[in-house]
Amino acid sequence: MNALFQEISSLSTEQINPATASIDAMTTREILQCINSEDALVPAAVSAELEHIEKAVELIVHAFASGGRLFYVGAGTSGRLGIVDASECPPTFGVSTDMVQAIIAGGPQAVFRAQEGAEDREDLGAAIIEEHQLNTNDVLCGIAASGRTPFVRGAVSEASRRGIPTILVTTNSRENIASLGVIADVIIAPQVGPEVLAGSTRMKSGTAQKLVLNMLTTTAMIRSGKTYGNIMVDLQLTNAKLGERAKRIVMNIAGVGYDTAEELLRQTQGHVKTALIMAMTNSSREVAEQLLHQAGGFTRMAIEAAPQSSQRD
Repeated sequence: MNALFQEISSLSTEQINPATASIDAMTTREILQCINSEDALVPAAVSAELEHIEKAVELIVHAFASGGRLFYVGAGTSGRLGIVDASECPPTFGVSTDMVQAIIAGGPQAVFRAQEGAEDREDLGAAIIEEHQLNTNDVLCGIAASGRTPFVRGAVSEASRRGIPTILVTTNSRENIASLGVIADVIIAPQVGPEVLAGSTRMKSGTAQKLVLNMLTTTAMIRSGKTYGNIMVDLQLTNAKLGERAKRIVMNIAGVGYDTAEELLRQTQGHVKTALIMAMTNSSREVAEQLLHQAGGFTRMAIEAAPQSSQRD
């Protein structure tokens, strides 16, 4: 029997889901209820992996603090989810486009049109480590529902060989991952069970992966000082909407009017953190920038470090 056939047959996502075995005979409403019921299982599966997600976040936070980068590597749906998460980080958190990157098997064209054969080359996955000059300050996060995707396996293996920290996000079991010989420093493996349609990992598996990626970057960015409370204060003012959002942030947190917020942002060239510190500590731009630098980029710490006499109530 073909080894690949045996590998695929062992995957939980390839099994027949008894809850949806007669889905082709159901009404539209019944189909929707089945999908919704199966989707409802995903958050609990992700919750069971919080210990491992925490370890992964710590790797990423350490990498960012060391000037390193996070690389997502995937194929198909998994690769596209990595691209979505990476592409949202610069406008949301004000980071460079290099800080969180995503690589998909088959290249950029695979985002819009499936490149089915691209995922089958371990050597191409391994080659991206040299191509993108990953080093031990970086973190590589492979995303593969099965955990066996050759392109992803090649990237994870080569990164591990070079001493680069690795994460694997999969919906396969750890036992199966071990039997496949896939090794990563942290494995995140929410068990979502058989898909609504056998093998259609864009469904529950994709949802679980999206939730995990949200957690990884959002938590790492919060831990890196990108928020004040639950407000994004390191956003880039790259369009009119974000410019107005920045003014609203300064107004709401610092308790100033629209014109004052606009002027503070003008003085700081749109740097919301500095504008906030200026408003909250009655300080000049230069002093606010110094406070922020001394606080390692954490706005709350910078405000709290200012002389008490200068802080706003």
